[in-house]
Amino acid sequence: MDQSSIIIRAANPTFNEGLACGRYLDQAAEGFFHFMLGGRFAHIIAKAYSQPDHSYSYQNVSFVEYDKRIVGMALGFTAEQYRRFSDEPLKKAAGYRALRMTAVKILCAPMLRIIETIADGDFYLLSMAIDKELRGEGIGSALMDSIEERARASGSTRLSLDVSAKNAAARRLYERRGMTVESQWPKRLPIPGLRFYRMTKAL
Repeated sequence: MDQSSIIIRAANPTFNEGLACGRYLDQAAEGFFHFMLGGRFAHIIAKAYSQPDHSYSYQNVSFVEYDKRIVGMALGFTAEQYRRFSDEPLKKAAGYRALRMTAVKILCAPMLRIIETIADGDFYLLSMAIDKELRGEGIGSALMDSIEERARASGSTRLSLDVSAKNAAARRLYERRGMTVESQWPKRLPIPGLRFYRMTKAL
């Protein structure tokens, strides 16, 4: 792949880019958004995406393009930004499905609380996904370069993220980038098939 053909850019607040964001979020989260919001999850996220100051806002998204098409996405924010975010844009976009969203969040509360542990001064990478056919072509590394640049520009002192233990390829990428495992969840009682590692890197 010609690396000079890879373009990483800030997202635009358009509905079509919101759909792309929704699809990549669900891909990175192994189907969680489909589970939480139903079959129209991408449309719901796209409706909320153009609004500011929430986790899935276009403000937090970088897209990567190759051959003039979007082929991947990274979404991240500082700990301080996260603490100011609201769930209201997504709830409003979900409409009556907000009841389902609330029920899933209650059911999955122990897992979702992981994000509440972002340390002060961290830039948190919530999600990164690349089209399957283009993995291993250097796009992940280019996205990580961009994320680290954004993190430093924000004044953050560390990059942090959570990765599923099942996602060995992603973990290898992060390790090559100098990230190390700081902790794991759950800490004590194992949940079959469900384990996450918090990985961090000083900037």
